[in-house]
Amino acid sequence: GRGQRPPRAQSPLDKVAAQEGLSLPQLEGKWFLVGVASRCSYLAEHSHRLEATAVVVTVPDRKSLDISTLRKLNGICWEIRQRYRPAQAPGRFLLKGRGYNSKVDVVVGETDPTSFAIIYYQKNRSISVKLYGRSSRISDAIMDKFEAHVKTVGLSDDVTYYFPSYGFCNSTDEFHVLD
Repeated sequence: GRGQRPPRAQSPLDKVAAQEGLSLPQLEGKWFLVGVASRCSYLAEHSHRLEATAVVVTVPDRKSLDISTLRKLNGICWEIRQRYRPAQAPGRFLLKGRGYNSKVDVVVGETDPTSFAIIYYQKNRSISVKLYGRSSRISDAIMDKFEAHVKTVGLSDDVTYYFPSYGFCNSTDEFHVLD
């Protein structure tokens, strides 16, 4: 007889709980990227060049999130548009990239939609955690929460980066939009 397929290895994100009772419309509006924890080598090499990054969230259909990210690349403001589609459970989303095996699993780990959101991203087996704020300055209590979330997935202070709280792009021209 044929052997059974081995069980799928649990991904690090499977252990992360999504925010209970998440109301997607409460996430709508402008957010600022405050911090990110990631083992991404590009981030480590270029952390001294981090640019202020703002995000606008809309909920087009009551179950997906449309994310419009405004950030500078080489001094030019770009808008990057993405759609987070609902995954198997509330607070969990799937971001499909371009090409084979380029999907990103997304979990809204903890949020108070009036002040902060801590969101986990996993591509392949690599995980990162991002802290977004309704303002570009965040209280120490929220920073402590973020750092605790970072530690729960095995990341540490040495791979945690904070973004500038000034110099945001407010708009782009039509030639600098990536869908």
